[in-house]
Amino acid sequence: MTRTTIVPIETPSLGDRSYLVHDGEVAVVVDPQRDIDRVLELAAAEGVRITHVVETHIHNDYVTGGLALARAVGAAYVVGADDDVAYERVPVRDGDVIATGSLRLRAMHTPGHTFTHLSYVLEGDEPAVFSGGSLLFGSTGRPDLLGGDHTHELAHHQYASARRLAAELPDETRVMPTHGFGSFCSATATTDGATSSTIGDERRANPALTKDEQDYVDEIVAGLDAYPAYYVHMGPANAAGPDAPDLSPPAPADAGELARRLADGEWLVDLRTRTAFAAGHVPGTFNFGTDGQFSTYLGWLIPWGTPVTLLGETAEQVAQAQRELVRIGIDRPAAAATGGPEDWTDGPLAQVHRATFADLAQVRHHRPVTVLDVRRASEWTARHLEGAVHVPLHELLVRADEVPAGELWVHCASGYRASIAASLLLARGHRVVHVDDVFDEHAGDAGVPLVGAVA
Repeated sequence: MTRTTIVPIETPSLGDRSYLVHDGEVAVVVDPQRDIDRVLELAAAEGVRITHVVETHIHNDYVTGGLALARAVGAAYVVGADDDVAYERVPVRDGDVIATGSLRLRAMHTPGHTFTHLSYVLEGDEPAVFSGGSLLFGSTGRPDLLGGDHTHELAHHQYASARRLAAELPDETRVMPTHGFGSFCSATATTDGATSSTIGDERRANPALTKDEQDYVDEIVAGLDAYPAYYVHMGPANAAGPDAPDLSPPAPADAGELARRLADGEWLVDLRTRTAFAAGHVPGTFNFGTDGQFSTYLGWLIPWGTPVTLLGETAEQVAQAQRELVRIGIDRPAAAATGGPEDWTDGPLAQVHRATFADLAQVRHHRPVTVLDVRRASEWTARHLEGAVHVPLHELLVRADEVPAGELWVHCASGYRASIAASLLLARGHRVVHVDDVFDEHAGDAGVPLVGAVA
């Protein structure tokens, strides 16, 4: 008997999954990311031929690789019939079946994340549903990405779609979402640590399946927080039909060229860890380490279209960053340099003082300092340091004039975002201390007064 295999393709930096589904001979790819070489290599390793590429929706958090993949392998490109796109596709609607080899996927209209969203039910002895941005692990996709005017309507649709999935599919059906692994496309936090789920699991725990409709809608809408600014560019790019990315190495830049680019207002992005950046960096460069949600925060903050030069310890680190950037439509770095900061400038290096919340508690006894909290609004509301100034990281550049003068102690939840903020503020001439510490674990114990509910 032919057995169906489902192989997730993880993109942790964006909190997403794509899927390769095959029967040992032919395969269907669901929601591929832009860097399709990963998919091609996986299909080759599995010894299967890709016959179909399907999209659950027009994505808002990444540039799809679907069209490029379908063209590269001669596969059918399956996109919702009601999606307004500029390329030829195989249009599908609710109830249509995609059949290849022994695989059968049935489209289900599950609006909520978008109006035209489709889920795909893999039929057979081991059923699964590729739920895209509909039913997630313990949550649902957010309903506000098409604009505030549609949020409530889409939230009601999302509730109905989750209920339809639960009503029509057996409990053992595996749930295979695209979003919900750290993606900002999730309406609320997904189930902690969950790597798999079923319709039965979701029936017991998912708010869309345990609450009444108005309570669910009220809770979802009230809990919506900011999402990355680059999202506004993703839908139009995906509707237009993105081609395959160019992942060839960027042009190398020496110290003189880097200085000229910096003087011209371009972004020079230091990809090293925040510890390495603090120990020594080129003044005016920004720290977006590849050890965190690099592309999410760079794409969120950079004025769209600004040239980017990547500074990495190795060519591999630069290549990793370049791969992440093409996923959000930043196609070609202006230049790159490798080595260390002493190779990137002919001038002196700058440093960042790192500290803990315990250090902050001590220094407050001796001199006045300003604490700058760069977490999101929901995090601030839950609990924050008494007397702190709150400017979320994603608003820091447009609200820079609100940041007080004097000594700034900058913190976030665990240190990554605070390092980005520190680098941005240092470039504007502020005196900055980077609180590189875990807020939930150490802020209260350090003796710094807190405001809000204690978790």
